[in-house]
Amino acid sequence: MAGQGIERRELLRILGTASVAAGFAGFSKWAFACEPVHAAAKGVEQIKSATYTPQFFFADEYPVVVRLSEMIIPSDDGPGAREAGVAEFIDFMAFHDDSLQYPFRLGLSWMNAHSERLHGKKFLELTPADQTELLRHLAYKKEFRDGEEDGRDFFKLMREYTTMGFYTTRVGLESINCPNLQFYNASPACPHVDDREHKHLPPPKY
Repeated sequence: MAGQGIERRELLRILGTASVAAGFAGFSKWAFACEPVHAAAKGVEQIKSATYTPQFFFADEYPVVVRLSEMIIPSDDGPGAREAGVAEFIDFMAFHDDSLQYPFRLGLSWMNAHSERLHGKKFLELTPADQTELLRHLAYKKEFRDGEEDGRDFFKLMREYTTMGFYTTRVGLESINCPNLQFYNASPACPHVDDREHKHLPPPKY
């Protein structure tokens, strides 16, 4: 489920949306990438909680959100969704957006019911291989199966907010070498002294 690319325009939209969560002190892992700047502007110092207490998801739902987020952006070549605390972000957004609450709750119920129909077990009780097989039919168009439309809608929503939660953290932005993380006292000079017209630069990454 890896390889979640992101465009520059989409990144700016995501940063703007997620900035509403920057001031919440209840996160234990998730932190807005621009948090130091955000805190300085408010004149406050952000203190992290030792643990995160879900605000919206029930006790049996939140671990499923954690597992799904880490399957979408795993810790393959570096920190992934789990290390970035993406599930905390998703819970926060669902709690504060009424329009997300029904789709997330319905989707989680669907996942467990569908898992029990196919394997006789809830999603978290499946082996990692069976979990991946189940999600593969929701994630890739060529693998779609009839009767799984609700699951595909939920997985699309889950993937969107996982991506949003990950790429608004320093961990996520560092994974794509985002220049927004660099701060300068003065505007740096162009480093391409031998190619001022930039005729030989590689295509942009984002």
